[in-house]
Amino acid sequence: MRDDFGRTPDGTPVRRHTLRAHGITAAVLTYGCVIQSLRVPDARGDEGGVVIGLDSMEDYVTRSRYFGAVVGRYGNRIARARFTLDGRDHELPRNHGRNGLHGGPLGFDKRVWDAVEVDGSRIVLEHISPDGEMGYPGELRARVTYTLAAGTDGGELRIDYHAVTDAPTHVNLTNHSYFNLAGAGTVDDHELTLDADRFLPVDEEFIPDGKPEPVADTPFDFTEPHRIGERIADDHPQLKLAGGYDHCYVFRAPAVDDVPVPVARVTEPSSGRIMLVSTTEPGVQFYSGNMLADAEYGRGSGLCLETQHFPDSPNRPDFPSTVLRPGEEYTSTTVYRFTAGRPTGEAAPQWP
Repeated sequence: MRDDFGRTPDGTPVRRHTLRAHGITAAVLTYGCVIQSLRVPDARGDEGGVVIGLDSMEDYVTRSRYFGAVVGRYGNRIARARFTLDGRDHELPRNHGRNGLHGGPLGFDKRVWDAVEVDGSRIVLEHISPDGEMGYPGELRARVTYTLAAGTDGGELRIDYHAVTDAPTHVNLTNHSYFNLAGAGTVDDHELTLDADRFLPVDEEFIPDGKPEPVADTPFDFTEPHRIGERIADDHPQLKLAGGYDHCYVFRAPAVDDVPVPVARVTEPSSGRIMLVSTTEPGVQFYSGNMLADAEYGRGSGLCLETQHFPDSPNRPDFPSTVLRPGEEYTSTTVYRFTAGRPTGEAAPQWP
C-alpha cells in the first residue's frame, strides 16, 4: 500500500509504503529510507510498535534525531571532516563540532529516494549521489532493499545495501532506527548481548582514540546478557564522556562470503519480545539514546544498533577499509529477526 506522506521544504513529494508479512508490518518513507514504524507481536500475540517514529513530514524535518533513517555516504564520524584518498585531500561539511557526522547536514537521511521496486513485502529504494555531494568524490549509485519475511516463530526485517561508484570514494551505510521492544518508556530494562569482546574508546569529540580495547571487567562487557540501565551510571570515564553508551563494538567472528552472522540479542521482559541481529559488518555502534531530548521521546527512549564499519576509517589505515573503487560493488546485509519468548519471570531462548 502507498500513500502520500507530505512534502519536503523544497516541495518534493514524499511517499509512504506499507509492507507486510506474517508476524511483521513496516511503514517505509521515501524520505531518507526512513522506517517510520515496525510492528511485531509480543508474547501474548498483541501487535505493537518497536521503533521510534514520527507522525508528519514536518516532524521529520524539525524533530528527528535520524529516527529510522539510512545514513551515508558515511555513517558515524569522520575526524576534522576531512580525509585523503589516493593523494587527494577532501573536505567535508562540519556538522558535529569540528567533525563530519552521518554524511553531513544534507546526507542520505535528508534525501528523497526513488522507490524503484515495490511489492507487498519488499521495497527497493535508490539515490544517485552526484560527484561532490557533501564533499565526497565520485558519483555514487546507492540502493537499499527492505524485505519482510515470516518465520516459524516470528518475522524478520532484512536490509540489503548496494552501491557502485565512478571514482574512488568512501562508503559506510547503516540504518539509524531507535528500538524500544516495550513500545514505550525507556530501554533501561532491555537486556543486551553482543558477540563483541572489544570496543573503541573515544576522545572528547567522539572520535576513536587509539586501538580497540577489551570489554572484559568493564561496564562495556555485553558478552553475557546485561540490562542496559544496570551499569550505565558506573564511574567509568567513557560512560561519563558519552553520558551512557555511544561506542563502536568489534565483533569476534566476522562474516564470511557475505553471509550474515548472529551478533546481538535484545530481550524485553515485560512484553517477552526478542530481537536477534545478524550482519555482514565488522562492528556495531551501540547507542543508548543518551542525547534524546524530544518532548515525546526523552533520554533512553530507544536504543540503536547501527551495524557498520568503524568510525573515522578513512583516516585510520589500521581499520577495515571503507574505500569503494570503480568496478567494485559495495554490499552489506543486516537482518533483524523478532520472536516472542515469555513475559517477565519466565525463561527466554538462549543465545544466539
